[in-house]
Amino acid sequence: MTGSVRPPGLRPGTTASDTSRPAAAWLDPADARLEDLRAVVEQETDPDEYPRAEIVRGVPVYAARALAGGDRRDAAAEVVHALLDGPGIVVLAGAFEPAVVDRVSEAFRGLIEAQRASGAVAGDHFAAAGSNDRVWNALEKLAVADPDAFAAYYANDALALVCDGWLGPDYQVTSQVNVVNPGGAAQSPHRDYHLGFQTTAGAARYAAHIHRLTPALTLQGAVAHVDMPLESGPTLYLPHSQKYPYGYLVADREEFREYFQARHVQLPLAKGDAVFFNPALLHGAGTNRTADVRRMANLLQVSSAFGRAMESVDRARVSTAVLPALRRLRDAGASERALANVVAASAEGYAFPTDLDRDPPVDGLAPPSQADLLRAAVAEGWDDARFAATLAEHTARRHG
Repeated sequence: MTGSVRPPGLRPGTTASDTSRPAAAWLDPADARLEDLRAVVEQETDPDEYPRAEIVRGVPVYAARALAGGDRRDAAAEVVHALLDGPGIVVLAGAFEPAVVDRVSEAFRGLIEAQRASGAVAGDHFAAAGSNDRVWNALEKLAVADPDAFAAYYANDALALVCDGWLGPDYQVTSQVNVVNPGGAAQSPHRDYHLGFQTTAGAARYAAHIHRLTPALTLQGAVAHVDMPLESGPTLYLPHSQKYPYGYLVADREEFREYFQARHVQLPLAKGDAVFFNPALLHGAGTNRTADVRRMANLLQVSSAFGRAMESVDRARVSTAVLPALRRLRDAGASERALANVVAASAEGYAFPTDLDRDPPVDGLAPPSQADLLRAAVAEGWDDARFAATLAEHTARRHG
């Protein structure tokens, strides 16, 4: 590694050995420096650290059958090392049998045609609505449409090895089909769920340790459902960028975007290949410059079992119950902070999970949360009937 990089939370000019000043608890977007990112990513991936892989443009590429067929714990440890401390991305060549992929692709195309026929336009987090063919909750829809194809697909042991290694047992798989048609434009470089679905200002509200820890809650993956030559625009990656502390705060910075365009790595994929990457890796889909390749990928977003509360709470019921009390607090002169504290304890403050067919992120990276509605009801003086009706509509959209 070249240069000098401040560990997460250190103030400008502070080094890890300087114990005279405490580390900052929050990251300031103004402290994000391109030279720090360069010091992180401008390094070589050491082949000796990945004996099971071939290193291609700094990315470990594994033969999926060999990886899953050996010592599972050692293989998983090697993959986890690549995702956490290495380039942040691995490719599993031949992860899925082409015949299995073809059967699932047929089911996906049927879902896309049905969606088109219904007139529905799926929103997208990082592309204009309608520019791609996207199927939300493809996992559930595939299971209902063709359960045998679903079982053959998700019986995949290489997929399970990576998910179990990164997230531990009891992980949950979700999937979204994305088809980028000829002429489909590239995405801006970004990080992924959770903090990657925040604006810069939103991500900066979370303390530095959350920036470090949140990638361990999810794993991103993609299965190629067609051959993807470079001209078709397979995803662009910036290896090692998951180790850059300020990566959730630079998506809107032009100098970082220009550096990504100059430095990114792009690998062609064959049908059945799978890619897995740390959600903190800077990446973005490429432009489909072909005339005839409909670039179909099954995007896997796998979650840890640990990102849940201990108890099940009907927060819609709580919100309805406390709205009159919030109005009384407001009328008695309570501060905005006090009101916000009550809302935080009462309502679901996070937009996910939701039914993205009925509750798509049309106007931003995420649809409105229950807490957004409760805050609006307090601020705008909604009566109980209006709030109850709005909340019922919101709940119906989220749960289908």
